[in-house]
Amino acid sequence: QVPLVESGGGLVQAGDSLRLSCAASGRTVSRNAMGWFRQAPGKEREFVSAISWSGISKDYADSVKGRFTISRDNAKDTVYLQMNSLKPEDAAVYYCAAGSMSWNHADYRYWGQGTQVTVSS
Repeated sequence: QVPLVESGGGLVQAGDSLRLSCAASGRTVSRNAMGWFRQAPGKEREFVSAISWSGISKDYADSVKGRFTISRDNAKDTVYLQMNSLKPEDAAVYYCAAGSMSWNHADYRYWGQGTQVTVSS
């Protein structure tokens, strides 16, 4: 059973918006900080955003600050990433992860399969 399942990716134009969702399969997974990472072809996986279990603490990479918003609905075991003003450099496979709130992907124990985001200029 895949613990995390992302959805919402797609092909958009620069300036458009997308909302990614990540559904957790069980309470064990959802009672964690949640993070979003992305990986473009030929590049390392990079931190995008994270949110604490309570939803009070949020963190963003400088490259997305002011454009992306992370949120979660613990009743639905789901975390969201609202992405506005998308740029071509935002194109990547976006991964959802559950673990300790951190910029380091090694601190996240559970991972989804990823969802592709493509931004045309």
